[in-house]
Amino acid sequence: MNKIQGPLFFRLICRAVWLFSPKYKIIGAENLPDEPCVIVGNHSQMYGPIAGELHVPGAPYIWCTAEMMDRKLVPEYAYRDFWSGRPRAVRWFYKLLSRAIAPLSEYIFTNARTIAVHHDAHVIGTFRESVAKLREGRSLVIFPEHYTPHNNIVHDFQDRFIDLGRMYRRSTGKDLTFVPLYLAPRLKTMFFGAPVLFRADAPAAEERQRICTALMDEITRMAAAQPEHTVVPYPNIPKGQYPKNIPVEDLTHDA
Repeated sequence: MNKIQGPLFFRLICRAVWLFSPKYKIIGAENLPDEPCVIVGNHSQMYGPIAGELHVPGAPYIWCTAEMMDRKLVPEYAYRDFWSGRPRAVRWFYKLLSRAIAPLSEYIFTNARTIAVHHDAHVIGTFRESVAKLREGRSLVIFPEHYTPHNNIVHDFQDRFIDLGRMYRRSTGKDLTFVPLYLAPRLKTMFFGAPVLFRADAPAAEERQRICTALMDEITRMAAAQPEHTVVPYPNIPKGQYPKNIPVEDLTHDA
């Protein structure tokens, strides 16, 4: 468990979460460079942020959507992102729940090692704070999936976070490393894959696509190489719909 700092109540919350959440074995730690880097993983619903705070080596800072750090914005965002797909008959309950968790969400995410991710003109602040943390020697953890499926392991990545590489190069003269993370809660294991180095001389759009594709491919490769297990997906869907790490057609073919 990473050392947790902050108010006593926050530390007690982290300790309770640690007690009841998976304790991860780490595979591939040698892929983490000595220099600060950006660790990019599959979200796995709540498991990703928890693992980033408590278990990812080096106590990195985690990108967190700004809406979850403002109690006024939490209810709408939480309901839309977590529970809007629930059956109509029970949606009233989840709307109430979205309101109930707002103060706790704000408290937790503003005390955790987080960087607020804005989706408007304030996003430049997200990037500036991120580069500042990298310059201090702190790595970042980003879970960039959105709702477009990529395969049975990950959803497509939003790609603008790759621009950190260009800003970091301008600020330090160094090339930033992106390290893929496959988080497997059902295996109680996190896997770090082959790192990808940012190329400052490449066109921005080309570099975003190249690095995102390489990261998604490596996460998929690491997942598929493990024994058959259930993947905890990005969307909050019924557990009976969770995919396996090996596509059904592959299992049928092997049989």
